[in-house]
Amino acid sequence: ACWCETNDKEKTKAIADAESRISQLTTQIEELTANSARLNSEIKNLEKEVAGNQAALDQATSIRKKQLAAFNSEEKDLLESISALKAAVTVLSKHHGGALLQMPRSHVLGVAATLQHEMEKHASLLQGVLTPSEKRVVSTFIQAPADYFDASPTFKQSYAPQSGEIFGILKQMQETFESDLSASQKEELANQKAYEDLKAAKEAQISAGQDQIDAKTQELADTDLGAAQAKQDVEDTKASLSADEQFLMMLKEKCQMPHKEREE
Repeated sequence: ACWCETNDKEKTKAIADAESRISQLTTQIEELTANSARLNSEIKNLEKEVAGNQAALDQATSIRKKQLAAFNSEEKDLLESISALKAAVTVLSKHHGGALLQMPRSHVLGVAATLQHEMEKHASLLQGVLTPSEKRVVSTFIQAPADYFDASPTFKQSYAPQSGEIFGILKQMQETFESDLSASQKEELANQKAYEDLKAAKEAQISAGQDQIDAKTQELADTDLGAAQAKQDVEDTKASLSADEQFLMMLKEKCQMPHKEREE
């Protein structure tokens, strides 16, 4: 009877413990499965966020490259125009007032060509800069620059004010281009600064997002491993429970027999 009681108590307790453990493990598996689903969703959202920030950075970089290329082209263009106008101003200033007839024909033709080229090239930039009378002076000069070398003293005297006007127009155009170049350079600096600020912000967001993805991916791996181990634990506990239940059933049958039959 003592053996029967001892084994009965032990197996009954073992069965109760196993059932309790299976219940706890089942709750744990449900929690881990829910956590796994949540982490998978969070990782996907973070990946979308990182991809969005990367796309925004790529787009900003592409725009910046185009801005820079446009600025470099405009700057080169304006620097060439300023240089050409400075050269024309220098040529005219050497002969400005009294020495016009000594000015080589090629020089005056060069000044006219520069003036015509810059007027055509930067028509939109010069819009509203030159007055109608200044435009007429330029047009007359461009059409017949050689006429300014007529040897007639009367013409020479009449040329003086016009040469001053051409000189003034060249200086005015030069100053307009220099002002536009300065504005473009300031705008370029502002664009570069804005891009660098955006780049730093996006890279920080991408890095932070990636760190979260890495951390959650590790957490997900640990969670899934925990769930797998818990499921295996349930299987093992169920197998042990089944064996104990079978043993207890046999024990009860055996212990209900008369003592002699048990011995046999």
